[in-house]
Amino acid sequence: MDIATIVALAMMLDAAMGEPRWIWTRVPHPAVLMGRAVTLLETRLNVGSARRAKGIAAVAILAVVALGIGAILAQLGGLASVLVAAVLIAQRSLADHVRAVATALRQSTDSGRNAVAMIVGRDTGGMDAPAVTRAAIESAAENFSDGVIAPIFWLAVAGLPGLLLYKAINTADSMIGHRTALYARFGWAAARLDDALNIIPARATAALIAILACPRPHWRDIAHEARQHRSPNAGWPEAAMARSIGVALSGPRAYDGQMTDDPFVNPDGMRTPGPVQIDASVAVLWRAWRAVLAITIGAALLL
Repeated sequence: MDIATIVALAMMLDAAMGEPRWIWTRVPHPAVLMGRAVTLLETRLNVGSARRAKGIAAVAILAVVALGIGAILAQLGGLASVLVAAVLIAQRSLADHVRAVATALRQSTDSGRNAVAMIVGRDTGGMDAPAVTRAAIESAAENFSDGVIAPIFWLAVAGLPGLLLYKAINTADSMIGHRTALYARFGWAAARLDDALNIIPARATAALIAILACPRPHWRDIAHEARQHRSPNAGWPEAAMARSIGVALSGPRAYDGQMTDDPFVNPDGMRTPGPVQIDASVAVLWRAWRAVLAITIGAALLL
């Protein structure tokens, strides 16, 4: 089975099934296993001196193990590759989680806060409804890049080994790639490698969203605002999404009790978005997903 066919089938299976609870309540999800591996390495190595070197060693161990498991799974045939890839592509679950915030926010701001806390790492306790909305839309844009486009890209480029390597490093970054006293040195390698692996997918995501959804792409504005973002990659899909649905994203927000002074993305956009705009962002995700699927099916037919 060629790689384009594997990608297309995996995308469709993920869209149809998502993450069935009846499976993942019985066996651990691969992302959970990756998280346990990161925790084990962090517990053993993030102590004493030379923590940056130990963090590099931890990332190297994760990379070797991920590549090895990916190579073994790839030998099991095309069907196994489709099943593994479908589990690690997160379009359906992302869309469901973001849409759940809109549903909760229609009930009350407190319900919206509880729902968005499931998908963002910032402080949510003091959020008003527009802040909840912005957080959900930003998560939709960033995680479409990290959880859908990047896995598809690395699967297409390097097969299952590339996909598992990406997911392992992305998981490590989400757990230890923070600029805190505990992880600033140990998590340095995970954060930098994750940045490198997402350079192309983040910009491809922005281009895809902008081409399909923006009345006028405003490439220069998207690029300018993306470069001002705290993340070298997350600003690209966020800037494109902000313009696609006409809202201002990012801006000041709270992490660990501290407010940031981040500038707004698309500052002329709507400052008080609500559930309607969250629904619009989910529609953008599915529109972009369908475009990628069409491209992939076209490639499979040509191959």
